[in-house]
Amino acid sequence: MKTIRLKPGKDRSLLRRHPWVFDGAIAKGGADAGETVRVESHEGQFLAWGAFSPASRIRVRAWSFDETQRIDAAFFRARLARAIALRTRLGIDSDGLRLVHGESDGLPGLIVDRYGDTLVAQFTACGMERWKAELADALLELTGCPRLYERSDTSSRKLEGLPDATGWLRGSGPTALTLQEHGWSLGLDIAHGHKTGYYLDQRDSRHVCYEYTKRLGFAQVLNCFSYTGGFTVAALAGGAGHVTSIDSSGPALEQAAANVARNGFDAARTTFMDADVNASLRQFISEGRQFDAIVLDPPKLAPTAAHAERAARAYKDINRLAFKLLNPGGVLFTFSCSGGIGVELFHKIVASAGLDAGVDGAILQRLGGASDHPMTVNFPEGEYLKGLVIMKNNGFDS
Repeated sequence: MKTIRLKPGKDRSLLRRHPWVFDGAIAKGGADAGETVRVESHEGQFLAWGAFSPASRIRVRAWSFDETQRIDAAFFRARLARAIALRTRLGIDSDGLRLVHGESDGLPGLIVDRYGDTLVAQFTACGMERWKAELADALLELTGCPRLYERSDTSSRKLEGLPDATGWLRGSGPTALTLQEHGWSLGLDIAHGHKTGYYLDQRDSRHVCYEYTKRLGFAQVLNCFSYTGGFTVAALAGGAGHVTSIDSSGPALEQAAANVARNGFDAARTTFMDADVNASLRQFISEGRQFDAIVLDPPKLAPTAAHAERAARAYKDINRLAFKLLNPGGVLFTFSCSGGIGVELFHKIVASAGLDAGVDGAILQRLGGASDHPMTVNFPEGEYLKGLVIMKNNGFDS
């Protein structure tokens, strides 16, 4: 077994059971891509077993902090079984759910989502790439699913020095699927859709949108960055009079329209715009349009803290425009899925947007990822999705 020796004082994160070792923390040692290594402190104390990634800044991802643990196929099967058992206990009201959530399940570099009897996996780090065959076999055995599709086409693989890999890894079948969520039927495509095909992490937030719509009776709803219309369906199910959905992807909007029809809603209650969100918001302001509820769910703008400053300006701009378009008493559902934008910073960005728009607002609720996307107390980086539900007040007191 090859050994990685850390520099003096660089053992603190592993002693706190944080799973990452950065390249600058290593004094000596190396290994092949994905090879399991023993990580030691500068004094030779065992710290962890981990997977070595020679091309990544995250040079080692920890498998286990137990020196007696054997890293083999049985180890991975046990970790997978534990992750799947947790989702079973959660009793999620959907047949689309996340079974494995990377570091939060002790399996850094592995994402597995289930859509009915089809699994979709992303192997995003060298360690998982090395154990791919064993993981695939164990997943089919533990879930009883007959097929597994690979969507290893993420930007993180490039950082690992790995090429994209997509296609059927086990079994075969259609890639156009349908999931059930909160009693709604939602179509997706695991081969061409975002992430593994759908934004399962927003499941709970979609239901929150439905509940507020039902309770407050929104007449006009605007869904920005609507993708395939999850929030559109939620608002319609809650009784919204009309939902305008904007996205820059024509195919995503076609799927959104199909999802509206699939759930039996009148197409006359919807408008779909293949357009730029920022330009559309400005156009609506110039036209004097107003909405009772607005959903802002933009793509990742700051994958790391290094991108935070530029992303903050973009987040502020769209939120400022949204505040201007809301009727008094209207509700803004605003989100950030950027890991480089923390909860506190996101709050400050949205508050600044409201100040520039000349409006005040009451935070009714804070939102995050669905329960099958957990984070651990030792890995705060796992908290990437954050959201606010804000009711717009008339304006500032004089």
